[in-house]
Amino acid sequence: MQSTRRIRLRSLSVTALLITIGIALASGASAGTVDRIRQDKTIRIAYRQDAPPFSYKDNLGEPAGYMVDLCRAVARKLTQQLGLSSLSVVYVPVTAVNRFEAIQQNKTDVLCEPTSATLSRRKLVDFSISTFVDGASIIIRADGPHDLQGLAGHKIGVLTGTTTEQELRHTLKDAGISADVILAKTHAEGLAMLDDAKISAYFADRSILAFLLKDSKAPEKLMLAENYLTVEPYALALPRGDEDFRLAVDEALSHIYRFGEVGPIFQHTFAGQAKPSQILQTLYLISGLPD
Repeated sequence: MQSTRRIRLRSLSVTALLITIGIALASGASAGTVDRIRQDKTIRIAYRQDAPPFSYKDNLGEPAGYMVDLCRAVARKLTQQLGLSSLSVVYVPVTAVNRFEAIQQNKTDVLCEPTSATLSRRKLVDFSISTFVDGASIIIRADGPHDLQGLAGHKIGVLTGTTTEQELRHTLKDAGISADVILAKTHAEGLAMLDDAKISAYFADRSILAFLLKDSKAPEKLMLAENYLTVEPYALALPRGDEDFRLAVDEALSHIYRFGEVGPIFQHTFAGQAKPSQILQTLYLISGLPD
C-alpha cells in the first residue's frame, strides 16, 4: 500500500514538474520583442553600410540614410507608446547577403535599409506597412548602348543576392536579350566596374543609382536611363510571427505619416536633390492607418 502511495506521489511530483517547465517554456515563448525592448530599454536597428541614400555609413562612420532616419523616428514613437523615459538604439551592420538571417537569428529587431517586400521573403520575415516605393533602372556609359535592347551581348552589373538581380535576369529573359550578368558585392564595386568599362551598365533601384552617379570618377561619362524597369515596394523587415511588435511598428509609422513627420525626414536625406513623387505621396497617404 505504501509502495503504491510512493509511486503515486512520485507521479504527481513529475507531473507538477512537467507542468512547471511547460509554463516556463510557454512564458519564454510568448515573451516577444516588445517585452524585451521594454525590459532592456534598447532597440537594435540593422542597417547597410553600402546602400545610399537609404542606408549607409557617412563620412564620420555613423549610420545614415532615409531608412535609418525613419527607424530612429520609429524608436522615438515606441518610447512614447511603451511609456519609457528613454530608449537606446544599438546599430547592427548587415550586408545584402546576411540581412534576413540577422532578423531570423534574433541579432536585430528591425531591418532599416532598402528592402523590397515580396511574398517569398514573407516566408522568412514579416514586414511593416510600406515605407517607400522605387523602381529599378540602369546607369549606362555615354559611349555605349543607351537602352536595354542595345545591351544584348554586353555585360550588365547588379548587386548579388537582391530582388534586383532576380528582376534583371527575368527582364532579360522575357525580352529575349542575351547578356552577361556580372555580380557585384557592393554598389561601390559595381560603380567601379562601370567606371573602368568592365561592364556596360549597372542595374539597381533608381534612387540608389542617382546617388551613385555623384561618386563616379568621371560622372560626365555616365548617364541614368529615363525608364523604370521594375517597381520595388520597400518595407521594414521584422521578426516573423511577432504580431505585437509588428503592430507597434505599424502604429509608429502610421503616426509619422499622418502627422507630417515623414516630410522633414525625406528632406534631411535628399536635401533638395529629389522631391517625393506623386506615387510616394499617395503611398504615405494611404499607408497612414487610422487609430
